[in-house]
Amino acid sequence: MCGITGFFETKTGRARSELHVIATKMNDALTHRGPDSGDLWQDPELPLILAHRRLAIIDLSSDGAQPMISASERFVISYNGEIYNFQDLRTQLEDTGFAFRGRSDTEVMLAAIEHWGLNQALQKLNGMFAIALWDRKERMLHLVRDRLGKKPLYLGWAGSSFVFGSELKALHAHPDFKKEINRHALAMFFQNKAVPAPFSIFENIWQLGPGQRISLDMSTLEAGGDLSKDMTHYWDGLDHAKTAKARHAHKSDDMILKDFEDLLEQCVAERMISDVPLGAFLSGGIDSSSIVALMQKRSRQPIKTYTIGFEEAGFNEAAYAKKVAAHLGTEHYEHTCSAQDALDVIPSLPEMYDEPFADQSAIPTYLVSRFARESVTVALSGDGGDEMLGGYTRHFTGPKLWNRMKILPAPARKILAAGIQSIKTSRWDKMRSQHPAFGAHMHKAASMLALESQEDLYQRMICPWEDLPVLAHKNDNLLLKNLPDDFSFAEKMMLWDSLGYLPTQILSKVDRASMATALEVRAPLLDKRIFEYVWQLPESLKIRDGKGKHLLRMLLKQYVPENLFERNKQGFNIPLGVWLRGPLRAWGEELLRPEKLAEQGFLDVEVISQKWSALQKEQGNHTESLWSVLMFQAWYEKWMV
Repeated sequence: MCGITGFFETKTGRARSELHVIATKMNDALTHRGPDSGDLWQDPELPLILAHRRLAIIDLSSDGAQPMISASERFVISYNGEIYNFQDLRTQLEDTGFAFRGRSDTEVMLAAIEHWGLNQALQKLNGMFAIALWDRKERMLHLVRDRLGKKPLYLGWAGSSFVFGSELKALHAHPDFKKEINRHALAMFFQNKAVPAPFSIFENIWQLGPGQRISLDMSTLEAGGDLSKDMTHYWDGLDHAKTAKARHAHKSDDMILKDFEDLLEQCVAERMISDVPLGAFLSGGIDSSSIVALMQKRSRQPIKTYTIGFEEAGFNEAAYAKKVAAHLGTEHYEHTCSAQDALDVIPSLPEMYDEPFADQSAIPTYLVSRFARESVTVALSGDGGDEMLGGYTRHFTGPKLWNRMKILPAPARKILAAGIQSIKTSRWDKMRSQHPAFGAHMHKAASMLALESQEDLYQRMICPWEDLPVLAHKNDNLLLKNLPDDFSFAEKMMLWDSLGYLPTQILSKVDRASMATALEVRAPLLDKRIFEYVWQLPESLKIRDGKGKHLLRMLLKQYVPENLFERNKQGFNIPLGVWLRGPLRAWGEELLRPEKLAEQGFLDVEVISQKWSALQKEQGNHTESLWSVLMFQAWYEKWMV
C-alpha cells in the first residue's frame, strides 16, 4: 500500500533539475501513505516523472522498491495496492522462463505485462490497485484503477502539465495547479456525501472510475482537454452482474453455502499473506465477524482484532465485538474513545479528505485505524457485504414503500404530497409532541410520495437533501445506471450501491482514514470472484424474512452463536447532532456565518441558516444535511482560502 504521483510536462521550458524538485514536492505530499521510503524515476529523454511513496508489506528489501523498471527495461511502473494472486502468476511466469530477483508483487506484475501484454495481464490480476505504467517503446502512459475502486487515482491538468496522483494534495504541490471549483461536482457531493468519479471537486481534474483505464500517447498528452472521454472499462461491473445473473446457480442452499464459504475462505487466505504484522477490524457485526472467523480458522495463532467504542450510550458496539472475539479465541484489543477523542479528529478531516467528504463515520474509521496501527500494518475488514448481499435497510424497506406508492396513480400522489408539505413542520411536531422530529419525517415521506421512478426513490433514500443547496448547478446523478427489468428493485439498489455508493463513499472513507495512519486495509468480500458469484444467486439468499445478508448469516452461524450477532444494524455512528448543539456549536456557527456563505457564492444562505436554527431548537432532523455543508466549508477554508 503506497502513494503514487507524477506528471508529464507538455511544454519543455523547465530544466530537468526543476522538474525533479516539483516531483519531489508532489511525492512528499503523500508521505503519510508510504512512510517507509520514497523515490522517483525521470525519463532520460522526455519531461516525464513517476514518483512513489512506499509502505512496505511484501518483500521489505530494496528489491520491492518503486518506481520499478521491467527486466527488458521497456516498462516503468509506480503502483499503489496489492495483487493477491501474485504467487500463482509468478509460478506461471517461471514456467515460461522468467526469473525474479525479489519476492514482490510489483515485479510479478511487470513480468505479467511483458509476457501477456497490458490488456491480458489486467484480466489476470486480482487485487486492489492504482497503476501508472510508462511504456518506453510506445511512448504511452497507462493509468489503471482496480475493479471495484478500492484505490483512488486522480488525473488532469496543471497548466500545460498532465498530472496524476493518489490524492489531490499531491496535485496541489505542482506550481501550475489551479483551484477552480466545479459546481456540477459540488452538487454531486451534496447528493452523495462525496464527489463521484469521473469528477473531482476541481475543474480540469478527474477521477479514474472503478474498473477503468486510460492510455495516453504523446499527441493526447500535448492536446489537453477533457480526459474523461478517453477513459475505458477493462472490467465493467454492470456487464458482469448481468452475465452472472443469467448463469443462475441452480443448487440447494446448503451447496451454495459450501461454495461461498470455500471461495470466501480462499479470498481471506490470500489477504493474510504479509511480511508485516496483520490483524482485523471487528465490530461484532455479521460482515467483520465472518471475516475474523475465517481468518482464525486459517491461523495457528490467535489473530489480532481491534474494536473501538464510545462512552455515549447507544453508540457503542464494543461489547458485542468482545463476546465474538472471546468465542473465536482472538487476541482482542479494545479502546474506548471519549467525545473529545472524536472531536479532536474533526479539524484534521479536510487535510485527510482533500475533497469535501461528509460521511460522519470517517471519524470512528480513522480512530480504529489509528488504534490498530499501533501494533499491525495490515488489517482485514468486512467492507462490501452490505452492498452486495442486501445489508442496508433500504434494500428491504424500499421495495415495500414502492409497492405501496404504486397503489395511487402518480398525479394523485403528487397532490397528496403537496398537501402534506404545505403543512408547517411545527404543526406536525405538535400533533406528535413526543417525537419532535415527526414533522420533518412527514415532509420527507411526502417528498418520496411524489416520486415517479425507482431511481428517484433510491436517490432520495441516500441523499440527505430534498433540494440541493448549491446555487446555479446542473442537477443529475451519474451514479445511477439503467438496469433491465429482470433485476428486482432490491437488486437494482444493491447494484447501484456496489458500483456507486461503495467506491464513492465507503471505500473513499476507508482509504483516506486508514492511509492517514499508514495502515493497509484489505477487504476479502470485495474480491472480483465474490462479486461475480453473488450475482448468480437468487435474491432470497440475500434478503429473507425482512433481513439482509442471509448467506453471510448462514455462514457465520457455523462459527458464532446467533445471539452474539443477531441484532439491529447500528452502523459506525457518533452523536453528531448533540455535539453540534454543544461543543461544536461555535465552530459550526463560524463556518456557517451568512456573510461568509454569501461572499463565497456557492450555497443558498437562507436555506442553510434555517436548518441550523432548527437544529439548535431540536426541530426536525437536519444533522446529516448540515454536516455536508460544514464539511464543505471546512474543506474550503483549508484548501481554497
